[in-house]
Amino acid sequence: MSLTLAIFVICTIAITGWVSALIRVRKLQHLQAARLAALPKQYAVNAVLSGFIPGISVILGSALALRFSGAAPSGFGAFCAVAVAALGTVVALARITPDFRARVHVESWIKTLLIIASSIAILTTVGIVLSMVFESVNFFQQYGWTGFFFSAEWSPNFRGNSALGILPLLWGTLYISFIALLFAVPVGLFAAIYLSEYASHRMRAWAKPVIEILAGVPTIVYGLFALITVGPLLRDYFAAPMGLGQSASSVMTAGLVMGIMLIPFVSSLSDDIINAVPQAMRDGSYGLGATQSETIRQVVLPAALPGIVGAILLAASRAIGETMIVVLGAGAAARLSLNPFEAMTTVTVKIVSQLTGDTDFAAPETLVAFALGLTLFVITLGLNVFALYIVRKYREQYE
Repeated sequence: MSLTLAIFVICTIAITGWVSALIRVRKLQHLQAARLAALPKQYAVNAVLSGFIPGISVILGSALALRFSGAAPSGFGAFCAVAVAALGTVVALARITPDFRARVHVESWIKTLLIIASSIAILTTVGIVLSMVFESVNFFQQYGWTGFFFSAEWSPNFRGNSALGILPLLWGTLYISFIALLFAVPVGLFAAIYLSEYASHRMRAWAKPVIEILAGVPTIVYGLFALITVGPLLRDYFAAPMGLGQSASSVMTAGLVMGIMLIPFVSSLSDDIINAVPQAMRDGSYGLGATQSETIRQVVLPAALPGIVGAILLAASRAIGETMIVVLGAGAAARLSLNPFEAMTTVTVKIVSQLTGDTDFAAPETLVAFALGLTLFVITLGLNVFALYIVRKYREQYE
C-alpha cells in the first residue's frame, strides 16, 4: 500500500467515524433519553480526530524514516498508519456514552494538531538547514574553504581548475541590495508618514491600494522593465555621458528597479505600525505646543521605530534573495567594482546557474550552490539577530 492510498483510506475512515458517531449519539438520545455531556457534533469531531491525527502522524514519521534511512518504500508504514487510524476511530466510537466529555477530548486533539503544525514548520526549517550543511560539507571536502571565502575570482569550469570565490558574488549582492534600500526606505517611509498623518480618508482609501499593487507585480515584469526601460535610460543619460559605462545592465539598473519593488513592503508595514501608535501620545505632544511635524519626528517615529526596523529588515531580506530582476537588470558578470554602472551578479543568480542544466551533483561546481545558499542564510540570520538587538536596546531606552 502506498502512502497516497493510505491517506485516502484514512480520510475515508474519518468520514465513516463522523457518520457513525452521529448515528450512535442519536441512538443514545432516543433509547436512553439521557442528557449528554457534550453536543452530538463534538462526539463526531472527536471520532474524526481520534483516527485522523494518529494516522497522519504515522505517515509523516514513515516518510521521514524512509528519507533519512534511504531504504526503498514499502507498504508497512502505510499499513500501520491505516491500522492506527482505524483503531483510534473504533476506540472513540466505543467511548461514546452520555457521561463522556467529548468537548474536553476535542480540545486536546486540537491542541495536538496545532503542536504538530508548529513542529512541521520548525522541522522544515531544520531540514533545509541540515540539507545545506551536509552538501556544503561535501563541497568543502573537495574545495578548500580559504579559496571559497577569500578568493576574488569566480570562474566555474566543469572540466576542472575552477575558481569558486564568493567575494565578487557577495559584493554584487550587497551592492545591489544597498542601492535598492537606499531608494526604497526613504520613499516608502515618507509615503507611510503621509498616508497615516497627513492624507485625508478619501486620499488614503485609493492611494494605499495603488501602492500595494506594486507588491503583486511579478518579478519578471520588473526585470523586463529594467531591461527595456530603466537600463537604456541610465546608460544614455548618465553612464555614457559621464564615461562610466556603455551597458544597459548595471548595478544601478537592478538596484533602482528592485527599490521600486520594495516600496510597498516598507510603506505598508510602516503605515500599519504608525497607525498603531496611541492617539493619546499625539494629543499629549500637541498639548505641550509641538507642531505636527515635531510630533511625528519626536513622538510618533520613536514609538513606531521597532516596527519600522522590522519593515526595513523584511525589505532587506527580500532584496538579498531576489533573482529575476538581477538576471535581467544587472547581468551575470562576477566582479569587484565600485562603479554602479557596470554589470554584476549576485549569489542567488549563481545558485540557479550552477544547478540548472545537465550537471553532476558530485562535482564541486554543483555543490558550490549549497555553500552559497548556506552563506546567504547565515548572512540573513545575522542581519535578523542584529536588528533584534537594536530593537530591544531601543525599547529599553524608550521604556
